Amino acid sequence: MKKFPYLHLIFFILTFFSTLIAGALQKGINIIEEPLRIHEGLPFSLTLLTILMSHELSHYFSSRMHHTQATLPFFIPAPSIIGTFGAFIKMKSPIETRKALIDIGASGPIAGFIVSVFASVIGLSYSAIVPTHDSTGILALGDSILFTIISRAVIGTPPASHDIFLHPVAFAGWIGFFVTSLNLLPIGQLDGGHILYAFLGERHRAVSMVLVVLLSILGLFFWEGWAVWALLMFLLGLKHPPVIYWETPLDRRRQLIGYTALIIFILTFTPTPFKLM
Repeated sequence: MKKFPYLHLIFFILTFFSTLIAGALQKGINIIEEPLRIHEGLPFSLTLLTILMSHELSHYFSSRMHHTQATLPFFIPAPSIIGTFGAFIKMKSPIETRKALIDIGASGPIAGFIVSVFASVIGLSYSAIVPTHDSTGILALGDSILFTIISRAVIGTPPASHDIFLHPVAFAGWIGFFVTSLNLLPIGQLDGGHILYAFLGERHRAVSMVLVVLLSILGLFFWEGWAVWALLMFLLGLKHPPVIYWETPLDRRRQLIGYTALIIFILTFTPTPFKLM
C-alpha cells in the first residue's frame, strides 16, 4: 500500500498561496492592508499552476506508460514575481529505450505549451493597450515569435508610444511559453536534452557544450540570466545517462514528436525575456 504523498501536497499548497500572493501583488494590492483582496490573485495563480501541473503530470504518466518509476510533481514556492520556481518530477529508475526518452521528454513541454496557448489567447482578449510615456523603471517583458503572433491576432499592433498591459491570465501564458523554452533547451538532462540524446546519442554532450557557450554569449548581449542559466547547466553536468536498449530505433512518430518539440522551442524562445525600461 502506497503512502499518501503528504510532502507533495504540502509543497503544492505552499506554491498555491505563494502564486496567489504574487498574483495579488501584480495587481497592486497591498495584502497586509487589504488581506481580503488576496483572492484577486486567483486568475494568475490557477492559470500558472494549471500550466505547470499539465507539464509535470504529462511527464509522470508518460513515465508510467514506459514502466519508468517517477515521483509525483514537486512544486517549489518562491518569493518571486510569479511566486514559484516551477515544479519537477524525479526519475527513480532508468529510461529503457529511445522511444521512451522522446515520449517522456517531449510530453511535458508539449502539454504545457498547449495550455499556455489557450491561456495567452484568453488572457490577451482581456488585456489592454496603454501609453508607455511614463514607463521609466518598469520591468518589461520580451516577446517570443508565437506570443507576438497571438498578441497581434487577438489585440492588434500597439501604436507608437503604447504597449500591451497583460491581464494576469495572459502573463501566466507568457510565463508558460518561457518555461517551455527553458525546458526545451537541448542541454544536459533538460527535456530538450532528453530529446537530443534520443536522436544523437553520445554526440549529445558536444552539442550541449556548444549551446552552453552560446547561452553565455546571449548573457553578454541580451539578458544576463542566460549566463547564469549556462553556469547552472554546466555545474549540473552535461552528460546524459544512457538508455538501456539503445538499439531500438526511433519510429517515424517519435521523430515527428522530436521535430515538433524543436519547432515549439523556436516559437517560444525569447532572447531578452526581461528588460528594464
